[in-house]
Amino acid sequence: MARKTPSVEILEGALDQLQGSISWLERSYAQCVSIGIKENYTAEEYDRYENLTSRYARVADLIVHKVLRSIDVVELMEPGSVIDTANRAVARGLVDSVEALRGFKDLRNDIAHEYKTDELAELFSDVLQATPKLLALARSILDYGNELIEK
Repeated sequence: MARKTPSVEILEGALDQLQGSISWLERSYAQCVSIGIKENYTAEEYDRYENLTSRYARVADLIVHKVLRSIDVVELMEPGSVIDTANRAVARGLVDSVEALRGFKDLRNDIAHEYKTDELAELFSDVLQATPKLLALARSILDYGNELIEK
């Protein structure tokens, strides 16, 4: 059996991280779907939504900053900007458009910078709506990355 290159090993690690993060995001999503969107949350409900937003942000970061960049390296692409990485993801058919990927990243940034508790219901709603799309993208990227490793 041929020895794996360092770039393949890095991709494997990134895919493992993504797989684990997907599982936690799915768990939080299921909990929050049952809560729904409302104006006031109990402390427990708030904690569950905090978990969801944190896990959403983690998956979005892993996809953009680790997994897609690792795929680029394994496919012998020159590392570039985030927009270069996004364009390559579109070219591979992993995401429909750069704007879609930017939308996931923008929502991740909203999560990181949301300080007004009176706007949390809107943020929770946005994350609840975007999570199934992010999960679908993450699974697609996992499949692509695993196929790439098997080659």
